[in-house]
Order: sequence, then C-alpha cells, then structure tokens
Amino acid sequence: MVVESENPKSSITTTPTQEDQSNPNPNPNPNADDDLEEGEIVGGGDDSSKIPTAVTQQPHPLEHSWTFWFDNPSAKSKQATWGSSMRSIYTFATVEEFWSLYNNINHPSKLVVGADFYCFKSNIEPKWEDPVCANGGKWTVTCQRSKSDTCWLYTLLALIGEQFEHGDEICGAVVNVRGRQEKVSLWTKNAANEAAQVSIGDQWKKLLDYNETIGFIVHDDAKHLDRGAKNRYTI
Repeated sequence: MVVESENPKSSITTTPTQEDQSNPNPNPNPNADDDLEEGEIVGGGDDSSKIPTAVTQQPHPLEHSWTFWFDNPSAKSKQATWGSSMRSIYTFATVEEFWSLYNNINHPSKLVVGADFYCFKSNIEPKWEDPVCANGGKWTVTCQRSKSDTCWLYTLLALIGEQFEHGDEICGAVVNVRGRQEKVSLWTKNAANEAAQVSIGDQWKKLLDYNETIGFIVHDDAKHLDRGAKNRYTI
C-alpha cells in the first residue's frame, strides 16, 4: 500500500502486514462496540422524520346539538305542575358523544314503569308550553312492554342523522314506559302543515319497518281533551 504525501517529491512505501491482508476492513476503533449500552443502535443517526406520530381522530359533529331529558316517575306524584320533575341529563353535539352516552345509559326496557325519556334539540324543552312545540303535535308508535329498545334507537339515529326530508319541523322524540306497553313519539313544530307532518310520519314508519297504523295528535287537542283527543292525521 502506498500513501502519497502532500510533497510530490517524497513518498512513503509501507508493506501490508499479515493482519492487514486478512482483514480488508479493519475497525479503526476496535473497542467502540464495547462502549455501547445494551439496546443502543449503532449508526442510527437523528432522523426525526422516521419517528411515528400518534394519529388524532377528529370528532364527527352533528348538524344540531341534542339533549337527553328524564322524567322520574317517583317525582311526578310530588310535582306542583306538569313537567316540573323533568330534568335535562346531557347535551351532545358529535357522533362520538352520542354513542358514549347511549352505551352507558339505561335503554327503555330497563327503565321503571312510569318513566319518560326524551331526546330533543338542545334549544327546545320537551313541553307543550315551549314556544317551538306549542303549535305542534306528535306521531306515536306502540310497542309491547320491553320491546321498544330497537324502535327507540332507530328513532334516535334518524333524528341526529337528519334522515327526514322535513327535518326542520322536528322537535325531538320521547319514549313513555308504562305497565302494559311502551310508546315512542315523534314531536313536530307545526301541526297545520299537513304535507310536512304526513311526510315525517310516513318516513318514520318506513324507517322502523312498522306495519300498524300510526296517528298524529295535535298538542292543543291533547291539552284540552286529554285521552279524548282524536288523530288529526293517520298513516
């Protein structure tokens, strides 16, 4: 092996040793590997572009915020006026919040007899006296006792998923748990708008795959006639 110096007039000639010939790529620092800690990577370098980063999942917002309400049957007998025992539980605005709530609350089949459970747009109270509900009414389907869970879930998904053509007409929904049956009702804003009400009732009935006749009762009729109120529309 010849190593030339910077002076062209002189050169140094060295003869390779037996060790050089047997090791074509000698380690200039034979003790370097001994200095590594256990698990240390040799020659890894600092390449931050190769470091995996956590993926943050963005929430899926709903078009409207919705509020769950509950009317406790044990408090109804003590209430001075109708609806005074009703309490808002939680307002949700994303798909993830809805499922987190739904999976951790009692479904209708697990509620006590006499309970009323509501899901309404967050700016509307589930009362006849609410200005948005005052001129409206409700469609109602009837289920056997402890058989309304699926109907209730499908109704909630249709509401928050904006599946109704006249979605702006909808206020919310309620499930009433009673001794012999359970009722799920869909509340709307303007009972006089027959085309919108019939469209909503027809869509809802198809979404639930419900084969029985359903009726629409106007809130004002229910207030004055109670159980004597007649259906304004039927499908």
